[in-house]
Amino acid sequence: MNRTGHLNQLNYFRKKNLRIALLIIVLLVFTYGASIFSEYNHIAGFKTIPLAAVWMVQHMFFSASTLEHLPKVLKVLWETIILSVIATTTASVFACLFAMLGSKATQVHPVLAVIARMIASVFRNIPIVAWALVLVISFGQNAVTGYLALFFATFGFLVRAFIETIDESSKDTVEALTATGATYFQIVSKAVIPESLPQMLSWILFMIETNIRSSTLIGILTGSGIGYLFDMYYKRMDYEMITLITLSIVITVIVIELISNALRREML
Repeated sequence: MNRTGHLNQLNYFRKKNLRIALLIIVLLVFTYGASIFSEYNHIAGFKTIPLAAVWMVQHMFFSASTLEHLPKVLKVLWETIILSVIATTTASVFACLFAMLGSKATQVHPVLAVIARMIASVFRNIPIVAWALVLVISFGQNAVTGYLALFFATFGFLVRAFIETIDESSKDTVEALTATGATYFQIVSKAVIPESLPQMLSWILFMIETNIRSSTLIGILTGSGIGYLFDMYYKRMDYEMITLITLSIVITVIVIELISNALRREML
């Protein structure tokens, strides 16, 4: 490497290190400013960690009598999983239809494409907690409210994911079939769905994992599923049951994630 190339490389690394240093400084300034604004003391916060760990050891181990409630916990947890799966799969059907309308490769009309993207954007940018709170006012605290909150949030996310999937995987094939005079439904059935389906299924599996995690919080807000059970024992200050429920949720999520990852590896 000549001297000029060596200097250019040296200048590049200097600029890169300078940008990283500036980014770290900006993050530290924001962190310090946020602590002043919120009146949060980081040192005092770190000092409470050992005390919190001791409290957890003293209160959050469950006994054999608490373990007798495990079948009830698993039953409610299974109901929560089923609700999450149903909400995700039904949302994916509607998301697929809107993605067909919104994708540049399969759009029927530009106006319909804009409308489909706008609807999906609105649903996607409303947090799932906000959906739950709004729906509780209309439908009350029940499983239907939890289902609708998961459905709307999943729908918004999957429309965006499906549109990107269709645009990336089907563009060349769609153009080839269009040039041969194929109809819209032939293009969708012969090109779009076969090529996009593995990635779409991967997104659906991802959302099932996400919704099972989110369903605990949604259950607390909507009074249903494992979240409701957790909230009930939390208000009773029954920390042994809280530990049992939390461990059940964590183990279930890990198992489902492992199964989902294995399925995605087989499909992609």
